[in-house]
Amino acid sequence: MLTHDSFNVSDELIAEFESATGYDLVITSPGDAGVVTSQLLLAGDAPGVDGVYGLDNYSAQTVVDADVLASYTSPSLPASADDLVLSDQLTPIDQGQVCVNIDHEWFESNGIDEPTTLDDLATDEYAPLLAVTNPLTSSPGLAFLVATIAEYGDGWQDYWQQLLDGGAKVEGSWSDVYYVDFSGAEGAGEFPLVLSYSSSPAESGGTTGVLEASCTTQVEYAGVTKGAENPTGAQAFIDFMLSTEFQQALPESMYMYPVDDAVELPSEWAKHASLVDEPLDLDAAEVASNRDTWLEEWNTLYEAS
Repeated sequence: MLTHDSFNVSDELIAEFESATGYDLVITSPGDAGVVTSQLLLAGDAPGVDGVYGLDNYSAQTVVDADVLASYTSPSLPASADDLVLSDQLTPIDQGQVCVNIDHEWFESNGIDEPTTLDDLATDEYAPLLAVTNPLTSSPGLAFLVATIAEYGDGWQDYWQQLLDGGAKVEGSWSDVYYVDFSGAEGAGEFPLVLSYSSSPAESGGTTGVLEASCTTQVEYAGVTKGAENPTGAQAFIDFMLSTEFQQALPESMYMYPVDDAVELPSEWAKHASLVDEPLDLDAAEVASNRDTWLEEWNTLYEAS
């Protein structure tokens, strides 16, 4: 299975899958979800893997359009996930929201009001405090780019120009930006505003929170590759990822919400990791048709900054 580098499954779960099915699970993780998408597109009909996990909703349609996945949607999909299905080539596995996270303690100790809008982030006061990820290589980065386009329409480039000129930092991966740059995480970095997930405050016990006006939906999908040597093995693992045991493990192992709404969330999530009611979303097909253009335009701004 080809996955992003945040894929984290316990040895016990892997052993359970292998014992139940007789398959040996081998995971290949070349980088963030953006790298996974690029690798699939470049490999075409010679993928070298049997399946893929971690395609997000703003990249998945591009992969479907490239016709590199076989038709397979798991029969184990719960009814609560029916509205998350984009294609018969994809199975939704988990969901969440990408949001700017706020280090409450940093703002309180420095006597600075927290930002409340996207406009705030682009000001001289807050832009130097913000670290985000590159949308060319990072699925949260792409999701945040989409959120700004949903909010500002044709004016999104002006918004990003203000962010970049104002001193916002851009990193290649989520793990770098969250665990190294963010002041509210274990790295105790220099940036009290960071692009992460709505679930991240559950890890901090509520000392961090989210900028609700910045959130956008993220759904992660799995699929079987065309040209797979063992498509039935990939199908079996996709089915396994929808099992109660795997879905229950998602919050604490990968900080994503299960697609099975019958699975109870950890108590810390109920307190500190709620989803916002009105995320900044765009239709997946619209994103797919404009994705390359938007990324090229963003990269031009970034390289000139």
